[in-house]
Amino acid sequence: MMQKTSYPLSLARMAVYYTLGVALVIEMVARGFSFEIGAKALSMEHYVVSCPLAEGIVRDTLSRALQDDPTLAAPLLRMHFHDCWIQGCDASILIDSTNGNTAEKDSPANLSLRGYEVIDEVKEELERQCPGVVSCADIIAMAARDAVFLSGGPFYDIPKGRKDGRRSRIEDTINLPFPTFNSSQLISAFGQRGFTAREMVALSGAHTLGVARCSSFKSRLASVDTSSMDLDFARILSKTCSVGGDTAEQPFDATRSNFDNLYFLALQRKAGLLTSDQTLFTSAATQGVVNGYAMNQAMFFFDFQQAIRKLSLLDVKLGSDGEVRQNCRRIN
Repeated sequence: MMQKTSYPLSLARMAVYYTLGVALVIEMVARGFSFEIGAKALSMEHYVVSCPLAEGIVRDTLSRALQDDPTLAAPLLRMHFHDCWIQGCDASILIDSTNGNTAEKDSPANLSLRGYEVIDEVKEELERQCPGVVSCADIIAMAARDAVFLSGGPFYDIPKGRKDGRRSRIEDTINLPFPTFNSSQLISAFGQRGFTAREMVALSGAHTLGVARCSSFKSRLASVDTSSMDLDFARILSKTCSVGGDTAEQPFDATRSNFDNLYFLALQRKAGLLTSDQTLFTSAATQGVVNGYAMNQAMFFFDFQQAIRKLSLLDVKLGSDGEVRQNCRRIN
């Protein structure tokens, strides 16, 4: 099987994807696409005057971090999803717990997230260059965007101007989609937040990056259903969990640090890691989308661009509804 060009990306390829991404944004604006939320709006040029180095600082920091550890792309992208899903894209996932409050990041659903120190590094440099200007919520969104691109995925741009939230409580994470959800439950959960079934499958494709812990899929091994799990794959998972226990990790697909469509090819082979992965192929409601993405990576990339941008706009806070934290781990 042909492998993609290894990281780092060539400058030529980066230039091509950047141009395509900018062209897509221009087309959206030309067609009247609006980022209006309430009485105010996010903007692609939000920091052009107030902090012109913001985009470069995020990109350069992510580039160095992924050169040192390419596996960081997955938890940074997942961090963005988990942040936006709870209380909107407001950097609540970054707030540390205190004696009086257990924060989102200490939920069992978030214990596998990594990369907080990368966000801290970005924030510290931004505070040196333009103090009190760039929100932690925007940093997470830009970091996830750059993590996708630097891992071989599509370039997409996002409007900026999100404010940081002032609430982060562990009990709110009960609303995250469970790894045991079937297709109907996933369609319902995503539908409640305004996503179509197709957008849900595209966002699930983020699992082309990273790993899951045995605690998330071991229940599937107690009595293997051969209609939804390949026996050889089941043996691999059983060995992984028997050796490493609940915290042992298994990649979602064969290229854990490459953003590609191999995740969907794995689903076709009944080698989806989580119940919520494999159900996308076994369910008639979503199987066609999976087959389309498995056959056409460009289609997956295009749909993912649209879906992840939509996610980045979920219940954002503007104006006095939020703040710009001086330290991403603490409310001002």
